[in-house]
Amino acid sequence: MPDVFDEVHRRCRDGEAVALATVVATWHSAPQPPGAAMMVATDGTVVGSVSGGCVEADLYERARRVLDTGQPELCRYGISDDDAYTVGLTCGGILDVFVERVDAGTVPELDAVAAARRAGRPAAIVTCVAADAGPRPAGVGDGPSAADGAPAGAGTSTGAGSTDPARRLGRRLVMTGERTVGSLGDDRLDAAARADALGLLAAGRGGMLRYGYHGQRRGGGLGLFVTVYATPPRMIVFGAIDFAAAVARIGAFLGYRVTVCDARPVFATARRFPEADEVVVQWPHRYLRAELSADRLDERTVVCVLTHDPKFDVPLLELALRHRLAYVGAMGSRRTHDERHKLLSEAGLGASQLARLASPIGLDLGGRTPEETAVSVAAQIVAARWGGSGQPLAALDGPIHRPG
Repeated sequence: MPDVFDEVHRRCRDGEAVALATVVATWHSAPQPPGAAMMVATDGTVVGSVSGGCVEADLYERARRVLDTGQPELCRYGISDDDAYTVGLTCGGILDVFVERVDAGTVPELDAVAAARRAGRPAAIVTCVAADAGPRPAGVGDGPSAADGAPAGAGTSTGAGSTDPARRLGRRLVMTGERTVGSLGDDRLDAAARADALGLLAAGRGGMLRYGYHGQRRGGGLGLFVTVYATPPRMIVFGAIDFAAAVARIGAFLGYRVTVCDARPVFATARRFPEADEVVVQWPHRYLRAELSADRLDERTVVCVLTHDPKFDVPLLELALRHRLAYVGAMGSRRTHDERHKLLSEAGLGASQLARLASPIGLDLGGRTPEETAVSVAAQIVAARWGGSGQPLAALDGPIHRPG
């Protein structure tokens, strides 16, 4: 499926207008996190999703209206009314979705983000999604509590609202780390939003910011949503075997930038690993050391060691477990694991470091094939990322969708 941003950028560069719907806030068991987006084009094409199907039909009609009127809308979907099963979230969640028209006038801003993404640099778009009025969860604040989908900015201005709230909606500030494009309509507001958005950009996550009309952090009136386009996390698969090809494929599917590394050039070829972003011929521990020294890995990095050969595994795992990576897993039998554990202990690794090693790699799904093994590895990586238990959902209580 096409990337939503890329599709919006392409169509706007071609002179077409589109409607962009973005999840800007969620409560309870929402199926998609803030930042999830859906584009609706003038020809009816839809790219992306904001709820996994719960509200898309109604949102499609709203998007078509916004395309015609050019007036942004901040709408809420939930289960608070009798129409929940028609247009609401039957899973019990609440979504606030900002719908805006994006056209050729935004091309300079979109160009800046696209250039940063091509260069592997993070970028952020700060968009004014609420001015004075706007949906809030029931019992929080003074805003509407029903899922009525009223246009954002409707209502009576307060304080600096004399600056015309409606003119603030949809205004953008784009930051790529090196430069800033656009404006939110006030120099002090731009400065405050830039400072706070840079913090979100560094953390690699978006979110909602609230300010007064002139950037007062203790003020109200404006809601700004920060969409962050961070560089993708890395997955490094060591060992150019059939299992590695399957793990690389599912890693790419999950959004990782995948590297396959093996010291044997006859096996480490791009043809054998077409889904990998790069295939490297190098001794595994030497490659990992070079990437760490160059600061190209971070706490989101996933390492899968599939070589199950002590001369490769031990120096590689010793290095990986001494750094705060998101996940370090190693393939092998229980006998191989015990021997590897002993060698790593003799190399000086402590109990807390050894406890971070997922070995034997993957969850117990009963699989046999490389593809089934890759699913079990991916499931363990996802569970480690979000704190999942790995248990069947039917056996657990509580919300299905954990807070992000």
